[in-house]
Amino acid sequence: MIYVFLGDGFEEIEAIAPIDILRRAELNVQVVGVGGPFIRGSHGITVQCDITESQADTSDLEMIVLPGGMPGTLNLERSEVVQEFINYCVKKEIWIGAICAAPSILGHKGLLRGKNAVCFPGFEGELEGARLSQDLVVRDGKIITAKGCGVAVDFGLELVAALKGSQRAEVLKASLQCR
Repeated sequence: MIYVFLGDGFEEIEAIAPIDILRRAELNVQVVGVGGPFIRGSHGITVQCDITESQADTSDLEMIVLPGGMPGTLNLERSEVVQEFINYCVKKEIWIGAICAAPSILGHKGLLRGKNAVCFPGFEGELEGARLSQDLVVRDGKIITAKGCGVAVDFGLELVAALKGSQRAEVLKASLQCR
């Protein structure tokens, strides 16, 4: 199971593109509403989530994904459930994906110390102890970070590669007509 957590003010492209790509790869994805079943994005698009944070559980958990956006990132960081899931993933060596401002959540927890990572410009100081990369999408250990909404498809493909292998991601990339 892959959980994509959405908080009010999330960046729509950073959530929807990876959800779509993960589902195209035939992975089991549930969109988790932090604060309720309907979550409004930073550009006024409201998403009906599959479940709410109170319904999320760790059985069969393969990955969590944290889209950025403001104040979506702050709302995710304030969620005790999101924090518990991050802690669980670290303890059990389960994949964590974070894009745009959301890598700051991992940085504040000290999870990026000594790791290569990337974020939206201006949030670099929040990635405490990270080795900042110039790449648009970065995988280091079980953490995948990405720069922002312009690379949401690339981020989604890297999430697929982590779970299903690079060959599956390349086939999917070709079917999407990506460069």
